[in-house]
Amino acid sequence: MLDYAFLETLWLTFKLALITTFFLFFIGIFIAYVFVFVKFPLKPIFQVIVAMPLVLPPSVLGFYLLVGLSPTSVFGAFLQKYFNLSLVFTFEGLVFASVIFSLPFMVNPLQTAFSSLNSNLIDASYTLGKSKIQTLFQVIVPNSKVGIFTGCAMAFAHTIGEFGVVMMIGGHKKGETLVASIAIYDELEALNYANAHQYAFVLFTLSFIILLSLYFVNKKLSY
Repeated sequence: MLDYAFLETLWLTFKLALITTFFLFFIGIFIAYVFVFVKFPLKPIFQVIVAMPLVLPPSVLGFYLLVGLSPTSVFGAFLQKYFNLSLVFTFEGLVFASVIFSLPFMVNPLQTAFSSLNSNLIDASYTLGKSKIQTLFQVIVPNSKVGIFTGCAMAFAHTIGEFGVVMMIGGHKKGETLVASIAIYDELEALNYANAHQYAFVLFTLSFIILLSLYFVNKKLSY
């Protein structure tokens, strides 16, 4: 029988993934638009920075986030003093770290979708007097459904499977920062293999369903 702690941890995991994906949707659209349609000298540098979580060990990113967000850092002290906000070992910190860690999983599909759009659609929008913002949300976004769905699915799936970054930023606080990936580790350390299997099975099944849905939806939207 599923206990309250198990369900609470799963709910916290899905809550984190949903909120992270929500923020990444808007952030990703803005960044992808800039990368595809705006020319500026330092664009390659920013593209590399956004892509870094793809190759950077999670423990490295988590360490620098922990140092940068701690109350002893300039940024952490600023948040603490003026907003009474602490991002270390809090759910808000998990969201902040997850947005950074999952950013390329949202931006890359959107960037690919925006790049493959027929430029005549965009030119026609400008000819009709539409602004860049109107063109983005009335032309570019509606015609990038495959990229948007892919980005949201990948960002969500990647967030629920995070370990290194959430461990460094969130720790093991039950009901606040203890997500399923950390709970698996804790249960294994305590030799509670049955409990670890429950968490692992749910994450495995959910990831499989997300990727399977992604395959079929992308195949349908591509036609």
